[in-house]
Amino acid sequence: QVQLAESGGGWVQPGGSLRLSCAASQMATFVSMGWYRQAPGKQRELVATVAMAGNTNYADSVKGRFTASRDITKNTVLLQMNSLKPEDTAVYYCNAVTANWPRQNYWGQGTQVTVSS
Repeated sequence: QVQLAESGGGWVQPGGSLRLSCAASQMATFVSMGWYRQAPGKQRELVATVAMAGNTNYADSVKGRFTASRDITKNTVLLQMNSLKPEDTAVYYCNAVTANWPRQNYWGQGTQVTVSS
């Protein structure tokens, strides 16, 4: 199976920045790659996704602060997070969806992002 490896998580003060990286273990065609997050006691929610054509979709809570980008050739996706807030604290998961049928969702193991003073 495809494995997704995330990196870049850590602790940062409010207003700071972090960049998350995700790389697929194998070459594959993904209709979508992106990021989800889950805070303690909360359900997992979409953060940002990037489709094959490069079009992006962001959660309202991160628009203007986060930027997702994708390198289709390398099967990688980045998440640049600026102006971080304590509310952004969560485990961030990389996600990829295969183009072939049946569609398959792949998930990374998650990387912790903590925003606090």
